[in-house]
Amino acid sequence: MALSGTQRVFSKALHPGASAPLSSHALEWMWQQLRDVRNPHVLDCGPVSPSTVEVLLRRSAKIYVADLIAPARRSDDRFWDRQSKVPKFRLDVFLAQLPKIPSNSLSAVFCWQLFDLVPREALPGLFERLCSYLKPGGALFCLLREPYVATGADTTWWLGGPTLLVSGPPGKQRFPYPAVTNREMERLAPGSASKTFLTRSGRREVLAIIG
Repeated sequence: MALSGTQRVFSKALHPGASAPLSSHALEWMWQQLRDVRNPHVLDCGPVSPSTVEVLLRRSAKIYVADLIAPARRSDDRFWDRQSKVPKFRLDVFLAQLPKIPSNSLSAVFCWQLFDLVPREALPGLFERLCSYLKPGGALFCLLREPYVATGADTTWWLGGPTLLVSGPPGKQRFPYPAVTNREMERLAPGSASKTFLTRSGRREVLAIIG
């Protein structure tokens, strides 16, 4: 689904149990880098949030929405090939959920917790596909949990402002895979710069900037 900046958002849907907005140094840095982009094209890989859409439209953005988070949490059977002893994640089927997006056209991709929800072997292909949509200077934004955080896979995140993060009620679902390390993120992005911003809430805010 694509929404143009000329459309207005009337929904003021409330999010019961939502956290107070948290300032994000990663988002501050990202928008500073994109300050001269008049109409950024953005991909949101999470559930549609009226708040996120409104924030981005105020920035005159064109928004592509493809919720990859919800099906990753459910680990839908259609994403798995179980014909062999070791089930294989069908990344091509998973990525088929994405809309048609021209290469090198996006200024930002919001991945939220997606990288903590898919198998390790799928990360290189997933990262490569998402980064292929970014133009030079564009940024991929994601949230990675610290290794000691075991639950919260079902926590939902969205924008409360250009540089503000909001989350839903703390989730109890366990993360299905080990935490992604900073070094692993750097290996995923050999042709881009990776910036990590630490927080006090057991998560890291990570930006991969396309050179």
